[in-house]
Amino acid sequence: MRWTGRDVELGEERSTVASEKAKKQVSNLPHMTQASQEEKRRQLAYKELVQKRKPRPRYLRNVLVAFVVGGAIAILGQVVLEFFKSRGLDLNAASAPTLAVMILVGVVATGLGIYDELGEFAGAGAAVPITGFANTIVAAAMDFKREGWVLGMGAKMFIIAGPVIVYATLAGVAVAAIKFIASP
Repeated sequence: MRWTGRDVELGEERSTVASEKAKKQVSNLPHMTQASQEEKRRQLAYKELVQKRKPRPRYLRNVLVAFVVGGAIAILGQVVLEFFKSRGLDLNAASAPTLAVMILVGVVATGLGIYDELGEFAGAGAAVPITGFANTIVAAAMDFKREGWVLGMGAKMFIIAGPVIVYATLAGVAVAAIKFIASP
């Protein structure tokens, strides 16, 4: 974005208006010294100027990209599942190796630095699938590999993944309890 002289003039006019508005807000505080009132006025004027100038988030683009990338990962998972089913496994038997392959894809992509770029681009579309979970564990392990195998990689890779595992376990127990109570 290129700034012109007109933008600067408009910015000065806006900051003057914001400045006057901030001055009125601050002048209602008699217990403040003149210097602190001026500082407070500048802070308020700056906050107003930042609010006007900051870019708006692109929600529609973010949602569409997350949907497309998450869908592409799901399609890849479905292709892997269909491959195992075509080898004679039923749906239940083909699910475990499919998850293993998708985790392997996430681990390799993280190790090569591809998944970080994908996550930066797609946001939740890359973070939600099982490949995102694999990325979380491997990225944490890679960050702490200098601290050693046991206290570095072994311990730190579950810092982020640990709460997810605990939540999944508790959710599984809760659902099983509800199913047990609701069944005749």
